[in-house]
Amino acid sequence: MGLLDRMGTVVKAKMNKIIDKVEDPRETLDYSYEKQLELLQNVRRGLAEVTTSKKRLELQKAKLMQSMDKLAAQASDAVKAGRDELARVALERKVALGSQVESLEVQIQDLQKEQDKLAATEQRLTTKIEVFRTKKETIKAQYSAAEAQVKVTESVTGISEEMADVGMAVQRAEEKTEGMKARSAALDELLDQGSLEDVTGSGDDIERELNRMKASSGVEDELARLKREAGK
Repeated sequence: MGLLDRMGTVVKAKMNKIIDKVEDPRETLDYSYEKQLELLQNVRRGLAEVTTSKKRLELQKAKLMQSMDKLAAQASDAVKAGRDELARVALERKVALGSQVESLEVQIQDLQKEQDKLAATEQRLTTKIEVFRTKKETIKAQYSAAEAQVKVTESVTGISEEMADVGMAVQRAEEKTEGMKARSAALDELLDQGSLEDVTGSGDDIERELNRMKASSGVEDELARLKREAGK
């Protein structure tokens, strides 16, 4: 695979990620449902047009049939009156109208077949769309529930991460506190041992020297007492 092919693959992958983030399946389902409804409306419109055309031809046929009946009556009256030529003209017109009626019957039958086919198609589409609508609403509800669960999980995860950071901060604070306590205790011990001077204490060099002398005198007095007790 060449460099351009690899770049094309990367671009496609990134585009798919972008589309996946932008696309809402609920909107896609609603759009598909709307397109199916449009198709159903077109079928119903076609069914209405075919039905109207058939009805128009049926009315035209009915008028021709009435005219044929009238011509037949006229021919009968002409024959009774001894007007054979007039009867012949009426019968010729009746025959011509009969041809038109036969042609109309063929057209009406064709339109009836088309009407039946469109009616069956309309029924199938109606059933299919209703099934799709039910499934669509179910999928949308499941997606919304899953989306809400993801948001809750993400929130909980964020809180857990935040609490982990807080826990680490508390742990560091405790460690520093213990360190400060240990340092303070060590300094107090050194002060008690005289290794460090208490710069925060009161008094000056003379006072500290007098305190050492008092402490030394106390030691000598205690030592003399112990010797006297030992002598007894």
